Amino acid sequence: QVQLVESGGGLVQAGGSLRLSCAASGRTFSSYVMGWFRQAPGKEREFVARITWSDSTTYYADSVKGRFTISRDNAKNTVYLQMNSLKPEDTAVYYCAASRRSLGPRYIYDYWGQGTQVTVSS
Repeated sequence: QVQLVESGGGLVQAGGSLRLSCAASGRTFSSYVMGWFRQAPGKEREFVARITWSDSTTYYADSVKGRFTISRDNAKNTVYLQMNSLKPEDTAVYYCAASRRSLGPRYIYDYWGQGTQVTVSS
Protein backbone atom coordinates (compact mmCIF):
# COMPACT_ATOMS: atom_id res chain seq x y z
CA GLN A 1 0.00 0.00 0.00
CA VAL A 2 2.96 2.32 0.67
CA GLN A 3 6.31 2.32 -1.09
CA LEU A 4 9.30 4.35 0.04
CA VAL A 5 12.47 5.15 -1.89
CA GLU A 6 15.43 6.90 -0.27
CA SER A 7 18.11 8.86 -2.07
CA GLY A 8 20.85 11.35 -1.31
CA GLY A 9 23.37 9.27 0.59
CA GLY A 10 27.05 9.39 -0.11
CA LEU A 11 30.52 10.15 1.20
CA VAL A 12 31.13 13.43 2.99
CA GLN A 13 33.89 14.89 5.16
CA ALA A 14 33.34 15.54 8.85
CA GLY A 15 31.61 18.87 9.32
CA GLY A 16 29.89 18.65 5.96
CA SER A 17 26.23 18.30 5.05
CA LEU A 18 23.93 15.96 3.17
CA ARG A 19 20.22 15.98 2.43
CA LEU A 20 18.40 12.68 2.26
CA SER A 21 15.10 12.34 0.42
CA CYS A 22 12.31 9.80 0.85
CA ALA A 23 9.73 9.63 -1.92
CA ALA A 24 6.47 8.03 -0.79
CA SER A 25 3.64 6.56 -2.81
CA GLY A 26 0.35 5.10 -1.66
CA ARG A 27 -3.36 5.61 -1.34
CA THR A 28 -3.22 7.99 1.61
CA PHE A 29 -0.64 9.87 3.65
CA SER A 30 -2.66 12.17 5.90
CA SER A 31 -2.64 9.87 8.92
CA TYR A 32 0.93 8.60 8.54
CA VAL A 33 3.96 9.34 10.65
CA MET A 34 7.22 9.36 8.69
CA GLY A 35 10.47 8.45 10.37
CA TRP A 36 14.18 8.21 9.68
CA PHE A 37 16.25 5.45 11.23
CA ARG A 38 19.86 4.41 10.88
CA GLN A 39 21.94 1.32 11.47
CA ALA A 40 25.71 1.29 11.85
CA PRO A 41 27.79 -1.90 11.53
CA GLY A 42 27.50 -4.04 14.64
CA LYS A 43 24.79 -1.87 16.17
CA GLU A 44 21.03 -2.05 16.45
CA ARG A 45 18.85 0.10 14.26
CA GLU A 46 18.18 3.39 16.02
CA PHE A 47 15.61 6.12 15.70
CA VAL A 48 16.77 9.42 14.21
CA ALA A 49 13.73 11.65 13.61
CA ARG A 50 10.03 11.63 12.80
CA ILE A 51 7.40 13.97 11.40
CA THR A 52 3.63 13.78 10.96
CA TRP A 53 2.00 14.47 7.61
CA SER A 54 -0.99 16.12 9.25
CA ASP A 55 0.55 18.84 11.43
CA SER A 56 4.33 18.54 10.86
CA THR A 57 5.15 17.88 14.50
CA THR A 58 8.73 16.67 14.80
CA TYR A 59 10.87 14.77 17.24
CA TYR A 60 14.59 14.00 17.22
CA ALA A 61 16.99 11.65 18.88
CA ASP A 62 19.30 13.42 21.31
CA SER A 63 22.32 12.39 19.24
CA VAL A 64 21.20 14.46 16.24
CA LYS A 65 19.20 17.25 17.86
CA GLY A 66 20.41 20.64 16.66
CA ARG A 67 22.24 19.16 13.67
CA PHE A 68 19.54 17.31 11.71
CA THR A 69 16.22 18.65 10.45
CA ILE A 70 13.32 16.56 9.18
CA SER A 71 10.82 18.22 6.85
CA ARG A 72 8.18 17.38 4.29
CA ASP A 73 6.82 18.53 0.95
CA ASN A 74 3.22 17.39 0.64
CA ALA A 75 2.97 18.28 -3.04
CA LYS A 76 5.91 16.00 -3.83
CA ASN A 77 4.96 13.32 -1.28
CA THR A 78 8.53 13.54 -0.06
CA VAL A 79 10.19 13.67 3.34
CA TYR A 80 13.68 15.08 3.79
CA LEU A 81 16.44 14.76 6.34
CA GLN A 82 18.87 17.66 6.27
CA MET A 83 22.07 16.60 8.02
CA ASN A 84 24.55 19.29 9.02
CA SER A 85 27.78 19.21 11.02
CA LEU A 86 28.18 15.55 10.23
CA LYS A 87 30.41 13.42 12.42
CA PRO A 88 32.11 10.07 11.71
CA GLU A 89 29.73 8.45 14.20
CA ASP A 90 26.84 9.41 11.90
CA THR A 91 28.09 6.81 9.43
CA ALA A 92 25.30 4.30 8.87
CA VAL A 93 22.68 3.05 6.47
CA TYR A 94 19.74 5.43 6.75
CA TYR A 95 16.20 4.14 6.32
CA CYS A 96 12.94 5.92 5.71
CA ALA A 97 9.86 4.37 7.32
CA ALA A 98 6.12 5.01 7.51
CA SER A 99 3.83 4.38 10.47
CA ARG A 100 0.06 4.19 10.12
CA ARG A 101 -0.75 3.01 13.62
CA SER A 102 0.48 3.03 17.19
CA LEU A 103 0.47 0.51 20.01
CA GLY A 104 0.31 2.35 23.28
CA PRO A 105 3.15 4.90 23.24
CA ARG A 106 4.95 3.23 20.34
CA TYR A 107 4.59 3.89 16.63
CA ILE A 108 4.48 0.74 14.53
CA TYR A 109 6.42 1.25 11.31
CA ASP A 110 4.98 -1.08 8.70
CA TYR A 111 6.71 0.24 5.58
CA TRP A 112 10.41 0.68 4.97
CA GLY A 113 12.64 1.91 2.21
CA GLN A 114 15.69 0.08 0.92
CA GLY A 115 18.16 2.30 2.76
CA THR A 116 20.88 4.68 1.63
CA GLN A 117 24.49 4.64 2.80
CA VAL A 118 25.93 7.70 4.53
CA THR A 119 29.66 7.67 5.19
CA VAL A 120 31.38 10.49 7.07
CA SER A 121 35.16 10.55 6.86
CA SER A 122 37.52 12.21 9.33
